[in-house]
Amino acid sequence: MIKIGIIGCGGIANGKHLPSLSQLKKDVELVAFCDIVEERAQKAKEQYGTVDAKVYTDYRDLLADPSIDVVHVLTPNRSHAEISIASLEAGKHVMCEKPMAKTAAEAEKMVEVAKKSGKKLTIGYQARHAAESRFLKQAIEAEQLGEIYYAQAKALRRRGTPTWGVFLNEYEQGGGPLIDIGTHSLDLTLYMMNNYKPRMVVGTTYKKLTNPDCGNPWGPWDEKQNTVEDSAFGFIVMENGATIQLGASWCLNIDHEDAPATVLCGTKAGAKLQDGVLTLNKDEFGRLVKICPDTKSGGVAFYEGIQETPANNEASAWIDCIKNDTDPVVLPEQACVVSQILEAIYRSAKTGKPVYFAEGKMLDD
Repeated sequence: MIKIGIIGCGGIANGKHLPSLSQLKKDVELVAFCDIVEERAQKAKEQYGTVDAKVYTDYRDLLADPSIDVVHVLTPNRSHAEISIASLEAGKHVMCEKPMAKTAAEAEKMVEVAKKSGKKLTIGYQARHAAESRFLKQAIEAEQLGEIYYAQAKALRRRGTPTWGVFLNEYEQGGGPLIDIGTHSLDLTLYMMNNYKPRMVVGTTYKKLTNPDCGNPWGPWDEKQNTVEDSAFGFIVMENGATIQLGASWCLNIDHEDAPATVLCGTKAGAKLQDGVLTLNKDEFGRLVKICPDTKSGGVAFYEGIQETPANNEASAWIDCIKNDTDPVVLPEQACVVSQILEAIYRSAKTGKPVYFAEGKMLDD
């Protein structure tokens, strides 16, 4: 049995990780819960933990338990790197919720420590694990799209500003929709392109829709406490010349939502993945055709008995890679590039200048 400790028992823990891990009873035990609010940790233990599961308010005390094999870091972005690094150094495998870190430097340090520790580190980009994403990845690996040279990574909400937790706090999160939901679309797009070598990034950010009574489904927010952007856009050129356009917004005057979505254009065919629907497009017999695979049928054999959702698939694949000592689906080196590009967009937006990369690093201005 793989013994798991949970650090951070808030929304993402209860909405994603704990329900999914609880379905893997043959392989895992949830033996420790930590949160700065003890009542949250206690409630999570009562609902998901073993009878003798322990409750902590300091993550260092949880890490001191040598029986714990795996730690899930589910805290605000500011503490992702600190806690993940401490967990790796304590000999634990680590699943860190997205984004990898608040800054690129922190993400790079996480990669370095993971290599040194010999422990597995992965990031919670569950969009890769959706059935339609898996199908698209197989099609791309079979070279059905050819060379992908243009892509759009979109995470655009007409209205959808989160009004709970610390989402509107730049100090805690590092930014707004770009680092919150744009990170999913960018990760998915880079993964499909299998391209992790940016050369140049230009970015813009905006804070324009500051009216809390704008029809937000989660209600009004306190604009005095809002220190993040409401939308951000990036133009990314890769070393091989491929181009990616990235858009992320919680609040934008559009007539529909693209969150998350990716559009891929290759030399043989194209693809659009949006709202859980995958469309492949190409020419055939002198005609333009669209193909919509039925990803509701079939499934993956080793997920038998578990409903195939992105969160459940992510949890199953993560535990499987630990059991079999294989690489996780989301490699830390890949997630690090996502954090680098996000930071480059923010930096470019502040300076009004492009940000250039060389040998996997952002260059100074």
